Amino acid sequence: MSLLNKFCGSPDHAVSRRGFLTSLAAMAGGAAFSDMTAIQALGLPAVADDLRRNQKRVIMLWLAGGASQLETFDPKPGVPTGGPFQQIQTTTPGIYISELMPRMASRLKDTCIIRSLNTRNADHGSAARIMMRGRMGEPSVDYPDLGAVMAREMGLENSQVPDYVSFYTATEGRNMSPGSAGFLGARYGSMDLTTSMVPENIHRAGVSDQDHRERAELRNQLSGMFERGRSSAAMESHNQAYRRVSGIMANEQLFDIEREPMRVRDRYGPTLFGKQCLAARRLCEAGVPFIRVGRAWWDTHAQNFESHQELVPELDHVMATLLDDLEERGLLSNTLVITLAEFGRTPSINSSVGRDHFASAWSTTLSGCGVRGGSVYGRSDASGNRVADGEIGAARLFATIYRALGISPRKNYYLGARPIPLTDPGTEPVSEVLA
Repeated sequence: MSLLNKFCGSPDHAVSRRGFLTSLAAMAGGAAFSDMTAIQALGLPAVADDLRRNQKRVIMLWLAGGASQLETFDPKPGVPTGGPFQQIQTTTPGIYISELMPRMASRLKDTCIIRSLNTRNADHGSAARIMMRGRMGEPSVDYPDLGAVMAREMGLENSQVPDYVSFYTATEGRNMSPGSAGFLGARYGSMDLTTSMVPENIHRAGVSDQDHRERAELRNQLSGMFERGRSSAAMESHNQAYRRVSGIMANEQLFDIEREPMRVRDRYGPTLFGKQCLAARRLCEAGVPFIRVGRAWWDTHAQNFESHQELVPELDHVMATLLDDLEERGLLSNTLVITLAEFGRTPSINSSVGRDHFASAWSTTLSGCGVRGGSVYGRSDASGNRVADGEIGAARLFATIYRALGISPRKNYYLGARPIPLTDPGTEPVSEVLA
């Protein structure tokens, strides 16, 4: 039995996850906590291993621009608008996906396909905001997105490393789907990597490790002297920001996939999307609660089939590799991998042989943590024009995601005295999706 499980279960003796981890982080002092070296240095490798494996995390594969459900997870061969691609049997009898996804067809065991999204918004910008936050906005409330909520719920209060990392290095659509911490505040905002896979300006050029440590110690001494007899949110915010930047500098190697063996890099493949997903796995393994990898550009108003013939096999390969890698490392049972976009694409084919924006009956997938794998929820009709069974919107999808992660979708945050529930009031998770 692990050390974390040796307690009687009485609420009188329970310690919250956040409080326990924060206490350990405080004990570790200035050491980098993200890869659990601080705990291991305290002589608690079993605890470190349990924490690393049991912390909930999310990797979101953001298919920017709107991937076609008909060329991925809800094919309609044989109908006039079905397109040229056939469907193939998955490892779950009776469930078929596009022939462009043979690897995912062979490892559906950890994935639930949801084929019944009706989100009623087919505008890139506003639809992206809905699908990153799980709800419509309102003038008086700036809602946080899923990454910010995960940073708030699963991150460490005094974390020295980012709790929310977003890879989006394409130019198309970048400004249409920005992350936002909303009313939670900048502490839970994203680290946006838009020009490189490594955060900018974190190299300690010309400064040795010893000099860096000594400068940090001097800074802490001076800060402590200044703070005596004083207390303010501004000072704590400043110290928190400093610790986080210092931690990121100490953990620069987490973003460097060249530290992975060549055989691992080869598994993910040579594409930027593959490399970013490998980096996401490294961050996930180190304890970063939320990583979003944006793959652009799926907005195929023209030449839809040629574009998807290139994009979908890459998604298939990288997604299957990521799931395999997480499983082999014992991380998949506590990591939720989501494929999501702002909407899907029309069953109708336009004069440019493309598919346009479509939010009335489209698909997403959830894999790993808390999910009933090898399954499908919901159904679109024979032509793919409407939801025939199990219709859900963004709110129910997010309630389901939160429940899979062990977060109550009915939890309230507070904006002043006003309670703000995580999901729209009355929203229930989809129990059929959950394990």
